[in-house]
Amino acid sequence: MVPVVFIWFVSGPWIAAAPIVSLCGIVVVCQDYSIPEEMAKGSVVGNIARDLGLDVKRLKSGKARLFTSDSAEFIDLSRERGVLLVRERIDREALCRQTTPCALHLQIILENPMELFRITIEITDINDNSPSFKNDERRFEISESAVTGSKFVLERAVDLDIGINGLKNYSLKPTDNFILKTESQADGSKKVEMVLHKPLDREKEEHISLLLKAVDGGDPPMSGTMKIHVTVLDANDNAPVFSQSVYRAAIAENSGKGTTLTTVSASDADKGTNSKITYAVSTTMDSISEIFTINEKGEVILVGSIDYEKSKTYQIDVEANDSGGLSDSSKIIVDIIDINDNHPLINIMSKSDSIPENSQQNSIIVMFNAVDPDSGSNGKVKCSLSENIPFTITTSHEFYSIVTDSELDRETASEYNITVTCSDEGVPSLSSSVTLTLQISDVNDNAPVFERSSYEAYIVENNTPGVSIFTVKATDADWKQNARVSYILEDSSVNGVPVSSYVSVSADSGVIHAVRSFDYEQIKDFRFCVKAQDGGSPPLSSNVSVNIQIQDQNDNPPQVLYPVQTAGSVVAEMVPRSADVGYLVTKVVAVDVDSGQNAWLSYKLQKATDRALFEVGSQNGEIRTVRQVTEKDLLKQRLTVIVEDNGQPSRSATVIVNVAVADSFPEVLSEFSDFPHDKDYNDNLTFYLVLALAVVSFLFITCLVVIISVKIYRWRQSRVLYHSSLPVIPYYPPRYSDTLGTGTLPHTYNYEVCRTTDSRKSDCKFGRAGSQNVLIMDPSSTGTMQRMQSEKSILDEPDSPLESYKHLNQVFGM
Repeated sequence: MVPVVFIWFVSGPWIAAAPIVSLCGIVVVCQDYSIPEEMAKGSVVGNIARDLGLDVKRLKSGKARLFTSDSAEFIDLSRERGVLLVRERIDREALCRQTTPCALHLQIILENPMELFRITIEITDINDNSPSFKNDERRFEISESAVTGSKFVLERAVDLDIGINGLKNYSLKPTDNFILKTESQADGSKKVEMVLHKPLDREKEEHISLLLKAVDGGDPPMSGTMKIHVTVLDANDNAPVFSQSVYRAAIAENSGKGTTLTTVSASDADKGTNSKITYAVSTTMDSISEIFTINEKGEVILVGSIDYEKSKTYQIDVEANDSGGLSDSSKIIVDIIDINDNHPLINIMSKSDSIPENSQQNSIIVMFNAVDPDSGSNGKVKCSLSENIPFTITTSHEFYSIVTDSELDRETASEYNITVTCSDEGVPSLSSSVTLTLQISDVNDNAPVFERSSYEAYIVENNTPGVSIFTVKATDADWKQNARVSYILEDSSVNGVPVSSYVSVSADSGVIHAVRSFDYEQIKDFRFCVKAQDGGSPPLSSNVSVNIQIQDQNDNPPQVLYPVQTAGSVVAEMVPRSADVGYLVTKVVAVDVDSGQNAWLSYKLQKATDRALFEVGSQNGEIRTVRQVTEKDLLKQRLTVIVEDNGQPSRSATVIVNVAVADSFPEVLSEFSDFPHDKDYNDNLTFYLVLALAVVSFLFITCLVVIISVKIYRWRQSRVLYHSSLPVIPYYPPRYSDTLGTGTLPHTYNYEVCRTTDSRKSDCKFGRAGSQNVLIMDPSSTGTMQRMQSEKSILDEPDSPLESYKHLNQVFGM
């Protein structure tokens, strides 16, 4: 039940009750106006903003507009002034004919929020139509024997105006033989008869002319006339008489032409030709004679189209005339029976093309009304929506609203085609439908989702910086900007270094690039997080963990740890001549910093002075004798061992192992003093000697220039001091020291001359410190002798007796 609150508004010349109705959650205010017809175009009907209590700004912001189910538009709404204006001239008679009251029913629709106002404008009549007759003249043939009181039915005048402006009275002139008689009927019209009040005499006056005048009640009054011509005939003194004064009939509105409604009958007491009766429908301006006719049998027949929605009843005036000119009249009241021949009419008053997916429940999206021009159950309308949609219909009277009845989700359904079907209760039922399209606008309610819960990728070390590693992918179920995903590298560190110095993420594509070249030997794997963020406001995001595994590459050759190789030293392993087969000479120890098969090492004997004497273990690098050592074997044996990894391609390193086949150290000392150096070592030594010579020359020249400059400077200073009174301070060169006549060299410089008794070479050397010029033999390493040579001999004296002393000093560290 709808609560109604009545508020009285004074509008126009009369007071109207304006109810405020709550309609589907919408406040509906009713306002009535009254205006006369034929108002000039642009005339003000009423100040709607003031009468409804609205601000003119609200009319503009709410996009106020008029809505009417009728196609004719006579009224305009001025949003700027807040008034209703006459758009077209209004003719009440053309609009409503004889219907009272005559009114225009409008609705004013406002949006944001939706509001509905009912406006009723009554069109009042003005005296703009004069009474008129369908025929300008009427002819009667009346027997002179017509008795006093005989009645002759006259044509009624029609005045399209109503009320006081309608037809008021008739007058007939002259009144010598006839007087006028009017009789009010049930439908409000007047039956007009001409009554003979003085007998006719054909011999005196064969033709009589009368004037019938119809006058309305307007101010000033308006009138219409019809001429009546009476021809006096010879005697026919009995007029036809209808059996009933009023006949009733009913007919369905879909009846076809030629359908008989009813039969009327009249009788005449005369005989012969004077008793022959003819029937006719009285001619009037309301086109009754074009819809109904009557034949000579008195059968009333449908010859036109009838529509219950246009007229529910018809009143037919019929006449019965005899051949003598006498007549009688009767009325037939025809009731039109309604049938269900009209489909419901659906009028969309306001609708939304789109609605956000987070709209609250019961949000209004469409307002419409549905009417059926039929009557009774044929005009009762019920509306429904298509199934499986989150909307429902609420109604009040003929107004309907479509509202949401559950939550919306654009990701589930981005568009709805809402079919509204309205059916009447007729048998069979007629229906109309309209389909509305509603777009669901997106709201950022979905965070990006990665394709995996975590990612793991592999990259081979020594990669090119900037190379693509792999791609992370995230999708967002939202739309447009809300679904645009950007990828961001989360701040973190790897071994104290920001992860951004290792990898970068493309914001648009999610491609992860290597920022640097990775080294498996420094870092084997690292982990970081990537954030996917959408473009909504506020943005939503999600994270995923990424683990990067560095794959090893065979980029490091094996490194020999033992025996140690130095540029100026010779490593010798001693093997006694009594060594058995399988004697362990030494073991080559090497490592490879790579991993996996890249670090699997194998050992091979590349070169050897005597390949039949030694072998190298392919897996452990052990050098062993393969046969018994004999006296014929050379004292000095040189082995070249190659260490190779298992990578593709493989990398290798070589090591030279010097083996001395001897039972005592003296043999070793005498033989290894002439051990040749490697060519590579000699080349390197030559390079360094040339470089040292260049550096020394440069320093010498520089020092010479500096000394000369200082000398000149001091000479100039002494000249200045000579001419001044300042005391003279003696200058001593750098590193000058007095050693009591033993020389000016520092004490750190000394001379050393060593010779051996069995050497054919002489060496004269200038040494820095004794420890830098001595060959050391480590007594803890059996059979190992190490010789350190830091500089070459600069003197060569044959058969020097000091040569053996030099070697002993080198061996024992003296």
